[in-house]
Amino acid sequence: MADRPTNGRVTSAKIVIAGGFGVGKTTLVGSVSEITPLTTEAIMTSASEGVDNNDLVAQKTTTTVAMDFGRITIDNDLILYLFGTPGQTRFWFMWDELVRGAIGAVVIVDTRRLADSFAAIDFFEHRRLPYLVAVNQFDGKQFHDIEDVREALAVAPQTPIVPCDARHRESTKSVLINLVEYVLSMHRSRTNAGAGAAN
Repeated sequence: MADRPTNGRVTSAKIVIAGGFGVGKTTLVGSVSEITPLTTEAIMTSASEGVDNNDLVAQKTTTTVAMDFGRITIDNDLILYLFGTPGQTRFWFMWDELVRGAIGAVVIVDTRRLADSFAAIDFFEHRRLPYLVAVNQFDGKQFHDIEDVREALAVAPQTPIVPCDARHRESTKSVLINLVEYVLSMHRSRTNAGAGAAN
C-alpha cells in the first residue's frame, strides 16, 4: 500500500473485520458504515445448539453466515471498504476469499472469551497481513488491562491493541484510523529498509 495521495485522487482500501462468535463484528460494521451495511445474518436455530456457544451473549439471536459489508470515507481522499467475517469455525473456508486484496485487519476480542480470538490472530499472522486487536468494551466496561490482553494473546509488542465500543461510530472510526496508520508505518519501514539495503 502506497502513501496516501495528496493530488486530489481518492484511494480506496479493503479492511477485514474478524474475531470469534458474537464479539461485535456486525455491530462494528453497522455502527461506522456510511451506507446501509450489507449483512448476511440468519436466525440461530436449534441446529446450532452445542456448536455456537452463546452463553455470554445470550441475547444474540442471529449470526453471520457469509459476510458483512460496509463503507466509510475517512477523509476526502480515503475510502475504506469493510468486510466482516463469519465467526464460527464452520464458515472459515470463506476467509481466504474475504482477505484477498485487504491491506489489514481488525481482530475484535471479548476479554471474557479471549480464546475465541486465537484462530483469527493465527490466520493473519500466518498470512503476514497487518492487523490490530480491538478490545470490545461490552456494557461500556473494560474487563482487563490492555497489556494483560497482549500477554494473554501472545501478540507482538508492535501490534496495536486498542479499546473500542463497537456500538459507537467515533470509537470504531478511531479503530480503523489506527489500523490505517499502522499499515502505513509498516509500509514506510519496509520501504526505508529496502532503500537502505540498496545503498
